[in-house]
Amino acid sequence: MPGFAIVRRLEAVGFRAWPAANVHYDGSWAVRLTASHPSKRLNSVNPLDPADHRQVEERIERAAKRFRSYGRALVFRQSPLAPLQLEAHLDAQGWRRFDETAVLTAELDRIDLEGGFDQIPLRDVGQYVDSSIAVRGVDPAIKPGLTEVLESIRPPSAMFVLEDSAGPVASALCVHDNDMAGLFEVAVREDAQGRGYARSVVRASLRWARSQGARLGWLQVEIANRAAASLYDRLGFSEAYRHAYRQKPESRGWVGLRPWWAEKSCSSPPVR
Repeated sequence: MPGFAIVRRLEAVGFRAWPAANVHYDGSWAVRLTASHPSKRLNSVNPLDPADHRQVEERIERAAKRFRSYGRALVFRQSPLAPLQLEAHLDAQGWRRFDETAVLTAELDRIDLEGGFDQIPLRDVGQYVDSSIAVRGVDPAIKPGLTEVLESIRPPSAMFVLEDSAGPVASALCVHDNDMAGLFEVAVREDAQGRGYARSVVRASLRWARSQGARLGWLQVEIANRAAASLYDRLGFSEAYRHAYRQKPESRGWVGLRPWWAEKSCSSPPVR
């Protein structure tokens, strides 16, 4: 079990780096909702105190009401900060557990950030969003929501795009928050995976963060994404803790259908 202090720090910087449009606190449960973007991180209940397990059923219903007002199925995001009593309640009610994710960290002065392309961060959010969409080969309809999320990030951030003769080939977002730097949106165009672009864009992003004073890099990767996990292991990242999502088995909203944007904006890609 990781120390609660590092989990709390990483959860806090994660919320600031990928901000929800609406955040309501029910005790220490952070109810995050974003109408314009359906990422699970932006639309989930996040319990933040292991001791806060009072009136579980009533609070779940209150959260469900808020989610229904957004047309979303209720989702809990369970980190080590979630009360064991809440976990037991969800287990007893048959809530399914899915998309287990590892939060990885690395001290930037202890990993190899040399090599790859030297890259200057983009300043144009629209250009970055267009490039990210092109890299992923997805529906441009997500552009307004993703743009809104990026423009609402308050800590200093840097957007990176690598190009080849066919256009944008890799993208990444790095958010610098005090001594920490979070990586988001890491992706490589499908036809160019396995050529080192992921490693290159990650190194460029973390070199920028280190130059800004960051000492600890962090990111998230789904446990099932073995290729990305292998990449970050080779770069020198190690697991700090895990979180997973919980949802009622009868729920069949956007989460159950897992559209492309449900977690790619917060996770790492299936690249090498």
